[in-house]
Amino acid sequence: MRTWLIGTALSLLLWGPAAFAGTVLVVGDSISAAFGLDTRQGWVALLEKRMVEQGFDQQVVNASISGDTSAGGAARLPALLTEHQPELVIIELGGNDGLRGQPPMQLQQNLAAMVQASQQKGAKVLILGMQLPPNYGVRYTTAFAAVFPQVAQEHDAALVPFVLEGIGGVPSMMQRDGIHPTAQAQPKLLDNVWPTLKPLL
Repeated sequence: MRTWLIGTALSLLLWGPAAFAGTVLVVGDSISAAFGLDTRQGWVALLEKRMVEQGFDQQVVNASISGDTSAGGAARLPALLTEHQPELVIIELGGNDGLRGQPPMQLQQNLAAMVQASQQKGAKVLILGMQLPPNYGVRYTTAFAAVFPQVAQEHDAALVPFVLEGIGGVPSMMQRDGIHPTAQAQPKLLDNVWPTLKPLL
């Protein structure tokens, strides 16, 4: 029995970091699901590669679905939290809410619910903010953009104010639909996220 216990203890010492590595859960829409691309080209796949290169051993789980809204993410999140028990949740949702003209207050409520559910499970939260094209009108686009920092401030979550900074509206960085980033834009997208994400790992 003593021999078995010693062997088990040695195994835990040797394999502990890998066995107990945390999980980074990404809950997003087409921006994180690498719409129109090979998923290996997407910023989430590039994130996983960078983490390995820099010595982080967390597992990255990409639970993003193209077309998803904040309501869809809020509905899916409880099961994802139970299944993966993440130490960090990255929320990249809201773009489809805006494109559909849904009320910013509804987006705010959904994001707040996701942040609170994640924090109640002991996870840190990073919100990736989004902005809309100006053709949606100043009043709506302003109210929409304000949701992300407001939720982050009220619930003590980390924030990237605009995940598509330097990408959105740049023809060479966007696919022909003008909505989804190209493969060439994915490293820039990761660079937008990384400075805020890294301290949370």
